[in-house]
Amino acid sequence: MKFSRFAGLSVLSLLFAAFLAAAAPDRAVFDVRSFGAKGDGATLDTRAINDAIAAAAESGGTVVFPAGRYLSHSIRLKSHVGLQLEHGAVIVAADPPKDGGPGYDAAEPNPTPEYQDFGHSHWHNSLIWGENLEDVSITGPGQIYGRGLSRGTGRVALPVNVTAEQPKGAAADVLRADGNASPVDRPDLKPGPFGYPNARDTLQDGVGNKAIALKNCRNVVFRDFTILHGGHFGILATGVDNFTLDNLVIDTNRDGMDIDACSNVRVSNCSVNSPWDDGICLKASYGLNRNRATENVTITNCFVSGYDEGTLLDGTRQRRTTHKGGPIGRIKLGTEANGGFRNIAVSNCVFEYCRGLALEQVDGGVMEDIAVTNLAMRDIVNAPVFVRLGARLRGPEGTPMGSARRILLSNIVAYNVAPDHGVFISGVPGHPIEDLTLSGIRLYFRGGGTAEQAARAVPEMEKGYPEPDLFGVLPSWGVFARHAANLVLRDVQLHLLASDARPAVSMDDVAGVELVDVRVERTAAQPFWRMNGVTDVLAVRAAGVPDAGAAK
Repeated sequence: MKFSRFAGLSVLSLLFAAFLAAAAPDRAVFDVRSFGAKGDGATLDTRAINDAIAAAAESGGTVVFPAGRYLSHSIRLKSHVGLQLEHGAVIVAADPPKDGGPGYDAAEPNPTPEYQDFGHSHWHNSLIWGENLEDVSITGPGQIYGRGLSRGTGRVALPVNVTAEQPKGAAADVLRADGNASPVDRPDLKPGPFGYPNARDTLQDGVGNKAIALKNCRNVVFRDFTILHGGHFGILATGVDNFTLDNLVIDTNRDGMDIDACSNVRVSNCSVNSPWDDGICLKASYGLNRNRATENVTITNCFVSGYDEGTLLDGTRQRRTTHKGGPIGRIKLGTEANGGFRNIAVSNCVFEYCRGLALEQVDGGVMEDIAVTNLAMRDIVNAPVFVRLGARLRGPEGTPMGSARRILLSNIVAYNVAPDHGVFISGVPGHPIEDLTLSGIRLYFRGGGTAEQAARAVPEMEKGYPEPDLFGVLPSWGVFARHAANLVLRDVQLHLLASDARPAVSMDDVAGVELVDVRVERTAAQPFWRMNGVTDVLAVRAAGVPDAGAAK
């Protein structure tokens, strides 16, 4: 076979081009050390990091952090730029300057700060922030360490897993982890009808309070990194669409991640430990100065807990921190809920040593088409399931009453649940929670309730903060439901680990109840059920209720 000299030249040309491509630097990769970052944990690398990001933004590219500790104040994300934290790379939040000089970027103005706290109302005062961006990513496997961040009171939070002594008998309050910090001197603050803005959680310019904050962004990917000690929020994303959070580990001193007024969000394979606040939290606040729903969200294959801060990351999973109401660390919808929640699916998640699932609509929006399935819970410190429709209505004057409907909770098992609250379902008079189904439920409670507790009248608190602990001990140990319509309990088993003098189930003002294959343990003389104002009951193989019987 003849070998054409022209074919040979073509092959040589291709090989030479491949050699040049391999030898040439990748112009889409920007090493922060090339821009002057030291990564020695002592030098402030803020300017070098932001210079690298600005250079990458000119054509799009990835800013790389090799192994090292990069001390920084505010890092400003840009469109079409990714941050890549390599093995051993840690971005460390520097302390704000003591003299009030330049530090973290100042909190930007917000025309409606009266409907949510300071943390939810601002984004620029963060370690890493971006606004009005597209095509942004942060990837690991490195770490973001919020060492110098505030968690909502004071200039800097106490160190990892160090908390102030908690006042005896005080109400549950996540801010008390740092003690009673002195309020900032801001005589110009004029709190609105809901108490915001207030001096208690307003921070001075130069102080940062979030590890990562995004506002009005789209096409964002966070993957494969860890956050330690993230301040008020490990991640606060408000008005972010097409957002993927995958394989993150967050071990923090307040909220893990808050997904606020966002659409098309995928949270998967994440582990969040947050003893002092919520782990994975969906919100729909008025922070964007308008109502915007959080919708089309999936949360799957995730783990939430309330161990001592830092002990999820180091593998010891310790349980020494105690405070009123117990560790938080849960998955929750709410409390801020002005824009409402639609099309939310939670599946295959594990809760341990924390509070239970909370679905809360108290600020006038809708909460509808919610599907939760395959939850495994253990050592739960309050209600394993809390569904609340309330009338706090923290929004502009004239905010209407909200709604909660079409909610499906299935295949949930919880073991060693604290005795104060069982499944807790509560609307308000005239505004029931509608079309709620619980199926495939297996719950094991510690028991210990008394006859006095069985006689308690539970306050309505329709305008109050929606937290089970604030309602006091419930008069039933398994299920408490009131102001509901079309409530279904199917294939539900309620078990006790010790005796309890309260009835298993208490229902009040419920129109339309379907009870199918409901098994309830009895360990005392109390009846299985207590029903008041319950109409249109269909019962099939429900312990203590005749088939097809009617209860009044």
